[in-house]
Amino acid sequence: MRKIEIVQGILDANDATAEGNRAAFDAHGCLAVNIMASPGAGKTSFILRTIEGLKQDLRIGVIEGDMVSTVDAEKVQGIADAVVQINTRGMPESCALVADMIQVALERIDMDSLDVVLIENVGNLLCPAEFRLGEHLRVVVSSTPEGDDKPLKYPLIFADADAIIINKTDLLPYVDFDIERFTRSIRNLNAAVPFFPLSCKTGEGVAEWVSWLRSRRPTK
Repeated sequence: MRKIEIVQGILDANDATAEGNRAAFDAHGCLAVNIMASPGAGKTSFILRTIEGLKQDLRIGVIEGDMVSTVDAEKVQGIADAVVQINTRGMPESCALVADMIQVALERIDMDSLDVVLIENVGNLLCPAEFRLGEHLRVVVSSTPEGDDKPLKYPLIFADADAIIINKTDLLPYVDFDIERFTRSIRNLNAAVPFFPLSCKTGEGVAEWVSWLRSRRPTK
């Protein structure tokens, strides 16, 4: 029982900080989006496409989470209005971003000058599901080469998602991925979640996702 109490205490402390982060986003009228996926699913490419679809009239900040390196932050730096890199190597929660990390990142950006903050979580389908960051939306990106069985293996992250992205649809003719089976597995966990099949390579389907995201943005 002591171990359970300790773990719950960690999560409670994280949730308290997450509430503060959420209040900060709300106070500045920023929509915060937590983007989660396994390594290689295409989170950074997805963020780049999302920025392209929003940047004409919205100001976008990006918080990049990774165990090491600044590779992804460098990719988005040229088109995002603000970028903060978080490297988690050496931290106890290295497998995911936690609310404390986001709190520190928010001190380094001017949220009054932003409309949307995209948070690229560490590549992992387990740990990120456990930690709230203060986000408004939790988005899971799953790519077709990964196979359609991920919801069966990692149900928590899909059950708690506000939107599901099916990325790399341009590869459907070449991989073993059944969209109907994939969506049915998730519907058993999360009946109302919207799906957005798209290809970051070709751009197909991106407009539908961007339109939906715009509809979730609070008024400044």
